[in-house]
Amino acid sequence: MNRADEDPIPDPIPDPIPYRLHVAQEDLDDLAVRLDRTRWPDELPGAGEAYGMPLGRARDLLRYWRHTYDWRAAEERLGAWPQFTTVIDGARVHFAHLRSPEPGARALLMTHGWPGSPVEFQQVAGPLTDPRAHGGDPADAFHLVLPSIPGFGLSGPTRERGWEFKRVARAFGVLMERLGYAAYGVQGGDWGAAISRELGRIRPGNVTGVHLNLLPGAGASAEPDPAELAALESAERERTLASWERMRTWTRERQGYADIQATRPQTLAYGLNDSPAGLLAWIGEKFTEWADPRCPVDRDQMLTNVMLYWLTGTAGSAARIYYERAHADYAGQPPEVSRTPTALADFPHDNFIPLRHIAARTDNIVRWTSYDRGGHFPAMEVPDLLVGDVRAFFRDLP
Repeated sequence: MNRADEDPIPDPIPDPIPYRLHVAQEDLDDLAVRLDRTRWPDELPGAGEAYGMPLGRARDLLRYWRHTYDWRAAEERLGAWPQFTTVIDGARVHFAHLRSPEPGARALLMTHGWPGSPVEFQQVAGPLTDPRAHGGDPADAFHLVLPSIPGFGLSGPTRERGWEFKRVARAFGVLMERLGYAAYGVQGGDWGAAISRELGRIRPGNVTGVHLNLLPGAGASAEPDPAELAALESAERERTLASWERMRTWTRERQGYADIQATRPQTLAYGLNDSPAGLLAWIGEKFTEWADPRCPVDRDQMLTNVMLYWLTGTAGSAARIYYERAHADYAGQPPEVSRTPTALADFPHDNFIPLRHIAARTDNIVRWTSYDRGGHFPAMEVPDLLVGDVRAFFRDLP
């Protein structure tokens, strides 16, 4: 199952071909042995979370993973989704394609980020594809396409350089063409936000709307200028100062993982690919730290995300998207202008506070909704809010 040991998949292959996930028992047995033989590090007394995931939390998570979490049950749930693979621009692309029972359903491409996977969308898939069965209006139905980003999980590993988010966006545009969708919406957060926004920018004739729960480049990236602040309404002025403070905290306390993945993903990969405890701490920390503590991520759903990285051996391959973006010719440049109608669902515990006056410089913002709960993983934390916002946005579009 560890694709790092497989030969590259030839291009082309029959297009697309059905896929069903089944992990060999020997791979699960190997994981159990590795978990049992975990070599734990020391921890400073009273360190709390200042140095990273606390030892006690890591032990508890690993114990649950080893003795309670049920991969076969998760595998069965994933198997309920019709899944396929195809090859685009030399990369294997895995995706789920969930057709709505409603004949007038729109198409919607939803893209995950790091350290996620399409597993993030398990709680929203049903209400979005079949609102009638979930107490909603059948007019709000979507056909869902849920790809894994090239290099991540079942779309990995990538076999060549250059798979940054713009290339991914182009590939996903090809995917939607192959599925026969001439018009569709896109949705995403984290890397999925960058990919979705880019797809809307480069294919305005196909993408009817861009729905985001993170808006790349829309936060305060430098200390606000007094003249800039003076020109803002009081609420936006206060929000700008808060955005800058959150960015300062992020840079000082939380940026390290991204810097490592943007500079030395190969070095990092040895540890993450060999130690399930290391992978659990590296990924599990983010699902805890980036989520709203009032609506935490489900532990089993988080572990299924971890399992997809572990079983495919793609922790290093997924990390490379940070490297490729940091070394692309557009690195450090502001976002290019997008004219496609764009909505932002703003969740208060996300990593950055977006600013509408900055977003308006580069994006056609037609809907901006701030919520009182939720964080970086709204499809897992507050699926009801995300579903409602997606429905409301696309309902108002032609």
